[in-house]
Amino acid sequence: MPDPRSNGHPPAALVIGGGIAGIQSALDIADAGFKVYLVERSPSIGGRMSQLDKTFPTLDCSSCILTPRMVDVSRHPNIELLTYSEVSQVSGRAGGFQVRIKRKPRYVDADKCRGCGLCAQACRLSGRVSGDPGSDFNAGIAKRAAIYVPFPQAVPLIYTVDPQACVYLTRGVCGKTFLCKDACDADAIDFSQTEEYLDVDVETIVVATGFDVFDPHRRPELGYGVYPQVITTLEFERLASASGPTAGKIILNGQTPREIVFIHCVGSRDRSLEQNGDGCSPSYCSRVCCMAVAKQAHLAHDRIPGAKVTVFYMDVRAFGKGFEEFYDRVREEGVLYRRGNPSEIIRQGEKLVVRAEDTLLGEPVDLEADLVVLAVGMQPRQDAPELAGMLDLERSADGFYRESHPKLHTVESNIPGVYLAGCCQGPKDIPDTVAHAKAAASAAMILLANSHPIGAVHANH
Repeated sequence: MPDPRSNGHPPAALVIGGGIAGIQSALDIADAGFKVYLVERSPSIGGRMSQLDKTFPTLDCSSCILTPRMVDVSRHPNIELLTYSEVSQVSGRAGGFQVRIKRKPRYVDADKCRGCGLCAQACRLSGRVSGDPGSDFNAGIAKRAAIYVPFPQAVPLIYTVDPQACVYLTRGVCGKTFLCKDACDADAIDFSQTEEYLDVDVETIVVATGFDVFDPHRRPELGYGVYPQVITTLEFERLASASGPTAGKIILNGQTPREIVFIHCVGSRDRSLEQNGDGCSPSYCSRVCCMAVAKQAHLAHDRIPGAKVTVFYMDVRAFGKGFEEFYDRVREEGVLYRRGNPSEIIRQGEKLVVRAEDTLLGEPVDLEADLVVLAVGMQPRQDAPELAGMLDLERSADGFYRESHPKLHTVESNIPGVYLAGCCQGPKDIPDTVAHAKAAASAAMILLANSHPIGAVHANH
């Protein structure tokens, strides 16, 4: 007989977001024997961590850590993975939430697709489509077809048609034949697909929606979008990654940069920036940027022998385990740290010139560069207000979701039964994100256990 406290269904949890925080929370809850619906709006789980090359301070391979967990999620009997889907409606309260999930059409039959890639090769726009730099896997520095998988290790490995790029979906015609459809031996391409909705009942919700990176166009004096040699740390990650468009070679516009400048705190700790449309200004510290720059400076110095690498910083915050030692190592390797906040970047001939004040020496400095990397900070996701309204979540002054208590209850939101995991609550590095996600899962399991008959958890295995 079903437990009346579970509304006639086995207790289940909804996890919103399939980055490392959502993956960890889902696995922990599922390993305890509870049903989990993991909803990710992108075609694949993996989130921001999947875009990284190495992780600081150990320089471990990011995908080597993440990919096995992604596979575990896809194979776990207690996890229903809903990619390319969005939560569209939530009602009810703790112990009895009713959730409607919108499943967007991939225009590819998931049961038939083998992930071979023949469709992408045949697409007339192959190598021509550039995604949104803020969400595209290669941060907008590489092209893809209108039908694609985000990256080779995507989970699930199912191709998706970009409805904004596909010639047939936007114009109603794709030459004399459907090139991708004709190339698919499995007959998986299906342009008749439409949106579908799934209604589920859950006892608890874990929000793990992550973050967006700061848009450096808001700092026009730094030349982002004007000079091709000015890129962000996320774009540098894709250049340095073996899975990136240059196969790990740090090459820009066909040239290997010899003089590289990194600039800290672009979009962090900056009270001069006006509030964005969400009413939030990036006056907080994003926490990860200092060590991300140290890691990338090390990679640049290591992979480009003889390169001159300079880092402009406000303060260096190496707070984590092994962080200070890694920072010292990078400086000993020959990376030059100069305290100062650059005021502008201009072009002189073939070079860029970074103008700044060295605040330790008390003098202005003009530094030539072939490549300038902007350490962009974290900011709340663009759709954070939408989800906040759906779940009645409060937000802090910085725009991230507010915890119920800054010391005692950092994973509990203001709504009972709704928990926060990872960077949706505030900027975090990977270890802190995983720890926070495990804490959110533990809190959610208390509610799940209280709505489950004693001993039934183990019976579900």
